[in-house]
Amino acid sequence: MAHIIGLTGGIASGKSTIASFFKDSGFPVIETDQIAKTILQPGSDAFNAVVKHFGEEILLSEGIINRKALGERIFKDERERDILNQIVHPEVRTITQSKADVLKKEGHAIIVIDVPLLFEAGFDQDVDLTLVISVPKEIQIERLMARDGIEKAYALKKINAQMPLKEKRKRADFVIDNRGSILDTKNQFNELLKALKEA
Repeated sequence: MAHIIGLTGGIASGKSTIASFFKDSGFPVIETDQIAKTILQPGSDAFNAVVKHFGEEILLSEGIINRKALGERIFKDERERDILNQIVHPEVRTITQSKADVLKKEGHAIIVIDVPLLFEAGFDQDVDLTLVISVPKEIQIERLMARDGIEKAYALKKINAQMPLKEKRKRADFVIDNRGSILDTKNQFNELLKALKEA
């Protein structure tokens, strides 16, 4: 029987690193961010709904959505963020479930679903176990500022738009603390794999 793992964490907590560890270990990873990008391609129903609500000023000259401009809009206004999520999340969830069903039929023992908003969007109801990647908030801020080249105030807005990591840790079945070296993180990952195989 397949175990479906819901992988999440805070923004800039290192979730992508853990996803790559799963891939390197031979486990399939369904990336919901990539699915969201796909369904927001020009001409799709989701694309049309987003442009209708947010206006053509969120488009680049070639007619695709400017993710940076859209991000600035939704991180400034919680209502706008909710509207975007209402447009995107149902279709992402449907496609994710379909992909997971295919992988189950293929006989995979562990299937990972990488979901930034696992708890916020209710994706935790679709998985068997949850894994949270966690770092202290000050490290999260530093990494996000460096990664996106943004000021501290904007980094905090993006971080505070998500459920606090403290709350995610409480809800998680497993937690990896990613504040240390990559070797320390990999050791925690290997211990997690042992626990999953035993389960």
